[in-house]
Amino acid sequence: MPPRYKPSKTAAFFHKVQYYLNPENLFKQKPLPAVARSIYINQPLPVELLDKKGRVPAAMRYSTSQVVTSKYTILTFLPKNLFEQFRRIANIFFLGIAILQFFPKFSTISPGLVILPLLAVLLITALKDGYEDIKRHQSDRNVNHSVVHTLVGPNYVNHNPMGAKAKTFVKGVRLPQSKKKRAKQARDRAGFDQIVRDEHHDIPVDDATAVIFPGEDLRGIRSRDQEVAEGIPEDFEHDVEAVDTSGEIGWKKTIWEDVKVGDFIKIYNNEGFPADVVICATSEEEDVAYIETKNLDGETNLKSRHAVPELAHLRSALSCSTARFRIDCEPPEVNMFRLNAAVVAPGPDGVEVKHPINLETSLLRGCVLRNTAWVIGIVMFTGADTKIVANSGGTPSKRSKVERQMNPQVLFSLLILGLAGMVCAIVNYFHEKKYYRLNSYWTLYDDRSGDNPSINGLFTFLNSLITFQNIIPISLYISIEFVRTAQAAFIYYDEEMTYEKTDTKTLARSWNLADDLGQIEYIFSDKTGTLTQNAMIFQQCSIGHIIYKGDGKLADLPPVAQVNEGPGMKPTENTSKSELVQDSSSGSASDTPSDAPKPKAKAKDDIPRFHSDELDRVLENEDSEQYTNVSGFFTNLALCHTALASEDSNGMMEYMAQSPDEAALVQAAADVGFVFKGKDRNILRLKTPHSDGIDEYELLNVLEFTSARKRMSVILRKLDDEGKLFLLIKGADNVIFERLAPGLDDLKEQTNKDLEFFANEGLRTLCLGYRMISEQEFAQWSSDYHNASTSLDDREGKMAEVSAQIEHSLVLLGATAIEDKLQDGVPEAIADLKRAGIKVWVATGDKLETAISIGYSTNLLTKDSNLIIVRGGAYGTPNSAYDQLKAAIDQFFGPEVSQDVNYHPPDLERTTSRMSGFGRPSFQQRRSSHRRSAQLKRTNTGLSDIIGRNNGDRPGGYSLVIEGSALTHTFAEEWTEDLLLQLSTRCNTVICCRVSPLQKAQIVRLIKVNIGAMTLAIGDGANDVSMIQAADVGVGISGEEGLQAVNSSDYAIAQFRYLTRLLLVHGHWCYVRNSNMILNFFFKNIVGVAVLFFFQIYCTWSTTYAYDYVYLLLWNVVWTIAPVIGIGLFDRDLNDDILVALPELYRQGREGRYFGFSRYIYFVFEGVLQSAIVFFFINYTYDVTTARSDGFDVFLYEFSTVMVIGAVMVCNEFHAITTHSFPWWIVGACFIGPVLLWSFVAVYSALPPNLLITYSYGNNHYLFHSALFWFGTIFVSVIGLLPKYLLNTISQMYRPTDIDIMRAVRKQDKGINVADHPALGARKAAFENAAEPEEEYPASNRRSVARDNVEANPRESMTSMRPLNRTATTGSQIDMATGRVTPGGGSGYNFAAEEGGGVAGLRRSQSRLSGVGSARHMSRQDQLRAEAGLRTGRNRSGTLSSLRSRAGSIFMPNRKG
Repeated sequence: MPPRYKPSKTAAFFHKVQYYLNPENLFKQKPLPAVARSIYINQPLPVELLDKKGRVPAAMRYSTSQVVTSKYTILTFLPKNLFEQFRRIANIFFLGIAILQFFPKFSTISPGLVILPLLAVLLITALKDGYEDIKRHQSDRNVNHSVVHTLVGPNYVNHNPMGAKAKTFVKGVRLPQSKKKRAKQARDRAGFDQIVRDEHHDIPVDDATAVIFPGEDLRGIRSRDQEVAEGIPEDFEHDVEAVDTSGEIGWKKTIWEDVKVGDFIKIYNNEGFPADVVICATSEEEDVAYIETKNLDGETNLKSRHAVPELAHLRSALSCSTARFRIDCEPPEVNMFRLNAAVVAPGPDGVEVKHPINLETSLLRGCVLRNTAWVIGIVMFTGADTKIVANSGGTPSKRSKVERQMNPQVLFSLLILGLAGMVCAIVNYFHEKKYYRLNSYWTLYDDRSGDNPSINGLFTFLNSLITFQNIIPISLYISIEFVRTAQAAFIYYDEEMTYEKTDTKTLARSWNLADDLGQIEYIFSDKTGTLTQNAMIFQQCSIGHIIYKGDGKLADLPPVAQVNEGPGMKPTENTSKSELVQDSSSGSASDTPSDAPKPKAKAKDDIPRFHSDELDRVLENEDSEQYTNVSGFFTNLALCHTALASEDSNGMMEYMAQSPDEAALVQAAADVGFVFKGKDRNILRLKTPHSDGIDEYELLNVLEFTSARKRMSVILRKLDDEGKLFLLIKGADNVIFERLAPGLDDLKEQTNKDLEFFANEGLRTLCLGYRMISEQEFAQWSSDYHNASTSLDDREGKMAEVSAQIEHSLVLLGATAIEDKLQDGVPEAIADLKRAGIKVWVATGDKLETAISIGYSTNLLTKDSNLIIVRGGAYGTPNSAYDQLKAAIDQFFGPEVSQDVNYHPPDLERTTSRMSGFGRPSFQQRRSSHRRSAQLKRTNTGLSDIIGRNNGDRPGGYSLVIEGSALTHTFAEEWTEDLLLQLSTRCNTVICCRVSPLQKAQIVRLIKVNIGAMTLAIGDGANDVSMIQAADVGVGISGEEGLQAVNSSDYAIAQFRYLTRLLLVHGHWCYVRNSNMILNFFFKNIVGVAVLFFFQIYCTWSTTYAYDYVYLLLWNVVWTIAPVIGIGLFDRDLNDDILVALPELYRQGREGRYFGFSRYIYFVFEGVLQSAIVFFFINYTYDVTTARSDGFDVFLYEFSTVMVIGAVMVCNEFHAITTHSFPWWIVGACFIGPVLLWSFVAVYSALPPNLLITYSYGNNHYLFHSALFWFGTIFVSVIGLLPKYLLNTISQMYRPTDIDIMRAVRKQDKGINVADHPALGARKAAFENAAEPEEEYPASNRRSVARDNVEANPRESMTSMRPLNRTATTGSQIDMATGRVTPGGGSGYNFAAEEGGGVAGLRRSQSRLSGVGSARHMSRQDQLRAEAGLRTGRNRSGTLSSLRSRAGSIFMPNRKG
């Protein structure tokens, strides 16, 4: 995807070349255009669909059901992998050098030995990549070879054409055949077939010409006539229609990848769907199916789907095999919330009739069938055409940032090599010309065509490439692969990232991205299953002026009073509630002993039950008024919902609802004793504490919850003698309060205070109410509601209007308070990540209000945050996303920001071109134009400008919440996308709700592509795969949602909290180690090559080797390899406890300070300097005097061997100086090279000529007896490293980094506990008083969109990092769709959060941290003073700002007296 900004023509060309040279794009098959499809059921394809040869065109063939997430196939592995490896410029260089040495004129050693190192690098990398991809293939096979049951028969043929399947590494396994063929199954099937033939003799079983609607009798045929009597089959083994061969009509086992479009499939309970399917029939009487969609939208609650009514008769294999019709579908699309298709069948008069298919009548791949015995459906979309796969994208070829940064460095090294070769060639040319004219004896025969001064200059250049080739370290790539493999093992064996509950370790699935973990700037996280457990716990409730708090005890435990009375608790009188509950206790209390156990519902082991001793005492006294209040309250909870109930053999109940909130409310009612026993068609059954029997209620209507209504209602009729009608309602407090009957002001005021009380506990709240309904009112309303529900014009609006007509004059029952259960350590983890300067975005499929609540609970949002909500539509429509984004930017960041973008709407571009002769208006023109347009837009849309005085001035910055509908239009409009980029990068936090999987990936690319930030995406479901693949680093959580995310991820962890250690510790270490290792590699190679280059001064630049070639050959293999490998494996600048306790230390890695071109240039300079010292000092020493006692001159290899030894000593000592720690592994590694070299020199020089011909024979005699040898070696080792040593000392003394300070602290006191030390931050206290970090946009290579936001701060360190300040209140909220502002306050969260309205409103969303006590808060004045101190650099003792001075106090000895 090319960048969104407008590049120059040259930049655009290079971007285009880079895009098409990407292996993902080069080897990607061009997808066929998406076209509408017609699926023919039991019909041959029309002739017009075939080509001239009678074959189906490729464009008409449907995508195979096989899903492949691997990168390679057997055919593409070699070319694609080689292409990926030769993206490294160094590999191309080594290949050229190897080819060059195949020519005898340039050969130094055997050409086979020359190319061997390159082949080793390619082979090792290919084996690693192949191993990783084989694991992906194995995961794909596990999915593609899952079992599904498809319709087969002797005359049943599916004519719909399918594409070919892809070949893989892993051979498929044969499907296991059932060995048991029960005789009873055969008899039942034979009897069933005979019944069908007898009753429908006019429709033969084998007749392929039967129509879809042969008669009304066939509509009622089920797969078995005696389903109820004999039991509905819940699995394949007990299904009478199960078959093992295609010779019988029935359901046969098939693997997922063999499923075809148009197949009938039968899914049993707890099985997944292999494709997008339209529902024909289900095991339920009303043809309803219940599914779990957490792999699609992350929600673990159940959702209901229903069959297409016109297909409901297809309940058996026989009826499916004889039906004939067509399904017309729109082209496959990525929109997860839209599906349009139709069943086309002949009507009674022969005219085709269309019956609609939508998401409510279809089941998508990734869903799991729950609480439904079976579903029969027809496959509409398979494989890549399914919505979940289309939203996932292909498996990318990721390269680490360090590796990408190495390419310019390698290019610069090649430039140095080229310049050195040119210098040698030019000077050698002039030298040879000069001496050729002087007839020097060595120029004899220099007049031939292949040997003359003119051509020899070119040969010298090519020879110099071979002589100085070590400037590009080929062994570096092998070393990097080895080190990264070891680092992956270190991560895997880290016990602190092992989830003991499941014994799940952190797994590195991509070994080449370890250093990227230390440079992350943005984290994009899913919500459900990643941040939360999606488990709601009913904690408290307010009923009749009294707050009841759960104590977690069981009913049979000794009673202990646990009544938490909030402010102003008073009893109330409300006799009208008795009408609702009087019959529930008509069984008389005397018949049920007070100590009789209440019916209990089954709850998950890790979720505590709700119990209150005070409630037990209230329920024991049936004559009290509070009993009536409590009974009405919990009756509402038990009946006002759409949850499903299941009962086991022990009578324990389990509830599954469409939202976790709803399930928690029903469970709480059951815990108290009001047990919802389930629903039989439209009859609700309720067990109350003091009733022997089951109370039954007829469900007449369900008025669903919507974001606009913010409430849900049910209308019930009590099935008793009176049969009264009443309405039960629950919803946001402001919605319920404004619909209360007159005369309830005291109760309303007290309940509102209780809601404020719940807010301080960080709980999600709802209000409950009810009203009685007369028969006449209901009859009239029911008629109006039916008319509205069948209207084709604005159906939703009319239904909402009619619903509001009956939801009035309510009686307030009370309020609930629920805790949203987070994963362990999530708030602390996010606080640490924000302290590290990492921006955390949340992308979730949940509704807006849920996303906001989680934002506060997880510490993403704080009380000082100003919340901006964007929910707009397409450009040009009222309240469009563009208008809302522009209004937010203009209001809070100035109109010049929204004008200084690269793209403008077409109409605005025309306007601005008229305003300025150069096509761009001046700032004053843009500002005045903006004011006029903004005023006009507000007038047209009717937005109200209700903005608080301090709006935009709160210290916590801004947080953006944007809905998926707005993102859809944003990414389709370049000008709107530019505004979103401008606004989002200026916000502390961004929360995206109601987003599709593809939109999650688009959000990641928005930041990754446009500002070049390092991104990490983390999720746990299949709906997170696209986001994980789009990010630089993808992390999958191996949780409850399967392994789809893990299979596509680069790292797999078990809990979100492990992400902090993965980044702050292992990421930091890997980045520091790899950066230091690579730079030291370049340094040591520069030293070895520069010595050769300096020698060219004395050999007329003829590219002669200064020393024996064997020393050069072993330079990167033996002499200098061990220390750099040791650095990559064991170096650490700080211990893990300090890195975890002070996340601010992550900043240097996040800003890329450890590796970059400037650091590379510095190490090149050091290499040139060290080599110059080694060469010239030793050359001068041996040149001015002789090392021989006989007075003879020294031989070349005699003094050059001293240079080799000196250079090796300098390199190993330099590696030691640049190392941060000295474990025995590194100490030993620094000694290995010199010890081996000294030993080799002694042995190699002593080898006689009859054993090995070498010019170094006898060197041991002359070297080890010479004082110049010992003096020169020691002298260059000391003098060469002295500048580096002095520079390090001065830097650490006068300009220490935060890392240097903490290293000094640990060195001074090795036993210091940094996490709890009061002078070093006291991590726990800092977390409890956490505040938003300052805005910062590091990375100097960013576009102006990021640079514009940087405040002048020449040196950021921990001195400028504020800890996070968390309180129980929230900030102000600006809804850009309505213009309304909800200022910060002291209430918690409820359904009104989306609209910003309500008595308590969004203020009830606030932090509730696991394991952290009540937060300590600063006064407003203290906060302002602290912020002023942070900005001016004064008074920083309250945070980590005074680290240097506080750390200095640790060094001061304690004085007595």
